Amino acid sequence: MRLRKLAALSLAAAAVGLTGYLAFPGSQTRTSPLGDNQSNTNSQKKVKITVSVWDNASSPQFQVMADAFMKSHPDVEVELIDTQADEYDNKLTVMLAGGDSDPDVIMVKNAETQTTMKNKNQLLDLTSYIAKDGIDLSIYNGGAEQLQMDGRQYTLPFRRDWYVLYYNKDLFDAAEAEYPSDDMTWNEYEALAKRMTRGEGSTKVYGTHNHTWMALVSNWAVQDGENTLMSEDYAFLKPYYEQALRMQEQGILQSYASLKTGSIHYTSVFEQQQCAMLPMGSWFIAILIQDQKEGKFDFNWGVTKIPHPAGVEAGATVGTVTPMAVNAKTDVSDQAWEFVKFATSEEGARILAANGVFPAITSDEVIESLSSMEGFPEDGRTALEVKSFALDRPLDAKMAAVRKVIEKEHDMIMIGEEDIDTGIANMNQRAAEDRKGPD
Repeated sequence: MRLRKLAALSLAAAAVGLTGYLAFPGSQTRTSPLGDNQSNTNSQKKVKITVSVWDNASSPQFQVMADAFMKSHPDVEVELIDTQADEYDNKLTVMLAGGDSDPDVIMVKNAETQTTMKNKNQLLDLTSYIAKDGIDLSIYNGGAEQLQMDGRQYTLPFRRDWYVLYYNKDLFDAAEAEYPSDDMTWNEYEALAKRMTRGEGSTKVYGTHNHTWMALVSNWAVQDGENTLMSEDYAFLKPYYEQALRMQEQGILQSYASLKTGSIHYTSVFEQQQCAMLPMGSWFIAILIQDQKEGKFDFNWGVTKIPHPAGVEAGATVGTVTPMAVNAKTDVSDQAWEFVKFATSEEGARILAANGVFPAITSDEVIESLSSMEGFPEDGRTALEVKSFALDRPLDAKMAAVRKVIEKEHDMIMIGEEDIDTGIANMNQRAAEDRKGPD
């Protein structure tokens, strides 16, 4: 256990004696009976908490939150344990397997991994803390409930990203076409993309663009909240594969095979004006604002709600949640909880929004802050108004294994090596095998 002891008290204070521990077990911070005129601030060392994060140098979200917390909690020091994003989950697994108290606070990069950590008893149950401090979970608009496991709250949502539709206003103006609506079905989107496709060869402008992630097909199939990627039958994906392949065959979007072979990133496709529309996550807003400020492109762009299936309300979207947790082995549980509570609060949400990061809480104030960012499209506010939110990948300990096998079949379907029915049949069989395997 790391050294977090009280500094020497005066003989008078020692004679009175210490009052004991704070309310929750595991806390190593003690209260002192010093009177109001005898502050113990200087007689007590700062308590240090560690927080696991990834790619801290290239993301403002972690350091600004740590700095804000330390400013409001001067008796606590926050140390960030930084790891490269592609190594984060593996490093965290090793750290927790060793039973160490570090990190005290866990940033969960992929939400589904929290189930594995919970099953290994590595997460502190926050339910009693939430009840004691009267945290109103409704501020997360259903996000907290989606993270619950066995009816208990082991994590709280820190940030949330969802899919929206980006478009090139200059290309639409040149085509004398109306901008994408914030209430548009996927069929209407396909028709608009077909209309906006023009030119040939290297100067061709595609009506829209699908990145090579499976999410750019599967997300629209789970947008209604009825199906998930842990379903036993993936037949619900078929209409969305049919649409993606149809648009590819008609030249409305670039071929999947060429994108994979060339390792082409969606950022360059949109910023080089090779497509008129782009369905992508809300995180891309900050990238576009920054790149335009740096002169990497010079055209007017807009953003609106992602299209929706027929019969589903406009504003229904799909995305990811970044949860926060407390290490079950922490020796400073109260301070770790205070950090989680602060970072996932409305105050924390305002701090994230002020730095262009999308928090889990999307109050009117937060939306106003995000839409007021310099460089944000003046008419793009509606893109931030979410009616319903479905996780792109459900919380399941076997999701990672299932995801690998269904993504392989996705590749085969999209490059034309398998027809849709064969690919879906293989998904059903291979995913079923992984579901039966060990947790």
